[in-house]
Amino acid sequence: MKKIYYPLACCLIGGMLASCGGSAKKSNATEEVVATTTTTVSYSKSLKADETETLDLPVDADGYITIFDGTSFNGWRGYGKDKVPSRWIIEDGCIKFCGSGTGEGQTGEGGDLIFAHKFKNFELELEWKVSKGGNSGIFYLAQEITSKDNDGNEVLEPIYISAPEYQVLDNANHPDAKLGKDNNRQSASLYDMIPAVPQNANPFGEWNKAKIMVYKGTVVHGQNDENVVEYHLWTKQWTDMLQASKFSEKKWPLAFELLNNCGGENHEGFIGLQDHGDDVWFRNIRVKVLD
Repeated sequence: MKKIYYPLACCLIGGMLASCGGSAKKSNATEEVVATTTTTVSYSKSLKADETETLDLPVDADGYITIFDGTSFNGWRGYGKDKVPSRWIIEDGCIKFCGSGTGEGQTGEGGDLIFAHKFKNFELELEWKVSKGGNSGIFYLAQEITSKDNDGNEVLEPIYISAPEYQVLDNANHPDAKLGKDNNRQSASLYDMIPAVPQNANPFGEWNKAKIMVYKGTVVHGQNDENVVEYHLWTKQWTDMLQASKFSEKKWPLAFELLNNCGGENHEGFIGLQDHGDDVWFRNIRVKVLD
């Protein structure tokens, strides 16, 4: 099929969903999702770079754009880095993090992974699975934040101080499932703030569908074809939730400041995948821009 190119600078129009084994992903409307056009997206190759590099990606008839095609890390890099850390690999058409066993104590070969284009209003769909006792997360509206230590050296702050987290977890075997409040650290929850209801995650080793919609401050988490979380950014409800969490103004002032104004001045940010030290797989990653 003939490809058409659009010079879109900094915006996306959706994408094609490629499955982990390389076969076409089924949709509700058609037997196969076929790329009818491509779109050009801009992205940053390093922490300090503006979004000046460009990448052509396929767009399907429903307006979804594939941001991982199962074969390359085009457009992806480490959070705060200029390349993909070596513990992130492509295996059988999936993005896999090869666990270090160190939890949040990330090694030099690891760290979180981001797709280095900032999204504003969008719908993200993907599939994930974890190893037994596995923990990970999906971040959105993330910023790359640095601060100064006591000696005046620049220090990279963790991704989760600026980004809401869709929890990815083996609920049956990871202790985090029993922490927090009212199961708000279980799979698909808004981490440490809102529990996913119903809790319909599949067990470790099995694929789960994740969906995140962000539109003018309204955020919805979906898991396995059910909406399980809804909340509203930049509202009193959002501020109150932050104050009741580990990111409160008293406990973590910088995190509270950044999350309370989530997405920064333009209300946009990166999509990220978490290194929490455990084996985790992601596939069929696609985005539809709602701007």
